[in-house]
Amino acid sequence: MKSKLYYFAALAVVSTLSSCVDPNATSGQGKGAGGLGPLIFLPLMILVFWLFFIRPQAKKAKNQKSFVEGLQKGDKIVTIAGIHGTINKVNEDGTINLEVSPGSYIKIEKTAISMEWTNQLNKAGTTAEKK
Repeated sequence: MKSKLYYFAALAVVSTLSSCVDPNATSGQGKGAGGLGPLIFLPLMILVFWLFFIRPQAKKAKNQKSFVEGLQKGDKIVTIAGIHGTINKVNEDGTINLEVSPGSYIKIEKTAISMEWTNQLNKAGTTAEKK
């Protein structure tokens, strides 16, 4: 999905920039590429970039922040490096103690927790328990 949006945005930028150039103009002579066409497309391009790139990233960052703040002892998580474990202790300095196997603990940053993989792990765990 992202690749289609990327190509659409790139095509729109190229078409906007190509409309600014007068192919009949010779170097140093002729009239400049005037008109309101480029001025209309510039705000449109800004809107497209905001809708498809900036807004989704901000929403994802907000969800990740609320997810990290809601972590507590006993939660099963997966780090961005793929380490599975259970939270043993949430520290005040932005780190957690993660139990990776019984009696084996590592200290990691809260920002190193993958929200997507953790949700998949917990979703798979709840469906297995229901069976």
